Amino acid sequence: MSSPAFNEKIFNKVESNADYADAGAMTVSGTINKTGILFLLMLSTSIVSWNMANSDLGTMLMMIAIILNLILGFVIIFKKNLAPTLAPIYALVEGFALGAISARYESVRPGIAMNAMISTFSCLGIMILLYHLKILQATPRFQKGLAVAMIAIVATYLVNIVMGLFGRPIAMINEGGTIGIVFSLVVVGVATLNFIMDFALIEEGEARKAPKFMEWYSAFAVLLTLIWLYLEILRLLSKLSKK
Repeated sequence: MSSPAFNEKIFNKVESNADYADAGAMTVSGTINKTGILFLLMLSTSIVSWNMANSDLGTMLMMIAIILNLILGFVIIFKKNLAPTLAPIYALVEGFALGAISARYESVRPGIAMNAMISTFSCLGIMILLYHLKILQATPRFQKGLAVAMIAIVATYLVNIVMGLFGRPIAMINEGGTIGIVFSLVVVGVATLNFIMDFALIEEGEARKAPKFMEWYSAFAVLLTLIWLYLEILRLLSKLSKK
């Protein structure tokens, strides 16, 4: 199990569709290039959103972006062949949400957004190195452990959301106390380890000659992991600043 959009079963599904046979095959280099494109698209709109964050229009764009990207994300996950068209749109829309969220953290704790970005790419770089050196690999035991951790995190967040609707969110994981910081550290660790699964599945896609559009889908999946990690690091740094 990796990011919600990316697991080993996706290649079985697309390989069984004869309509994709002549589409060309995905490559690792092609996926890397498309991941870079998606990131630059997201960065461009996040800069715009950052500068508009304190306005009513900026707030409205952030809310629209969050809702629209939930829809786009589900469409891409269930209609993977649409990824070449929808993944760039997703990245652009995500930038509006991410820029505004980052600006709000920054307004309370100056410098936190840049520190979170540096930390995010540092984690990514470390995972690339560890994977390349085969120190960390997506073994069956690794996958099972990551899946259990992901399920536990998702369940905790769902309970927190439901309790929050009644005005009683789980204070321990949302505040800057020891438990809240430890929880965020665990989530950051799990999010970081998701890159290992992403890398392994991209290589598997190339080895199995998955359709070319899977480069865009794989890039979208990596972007999801990157965004999740960045947001969790923002939360962690925010909690640490309260100590």
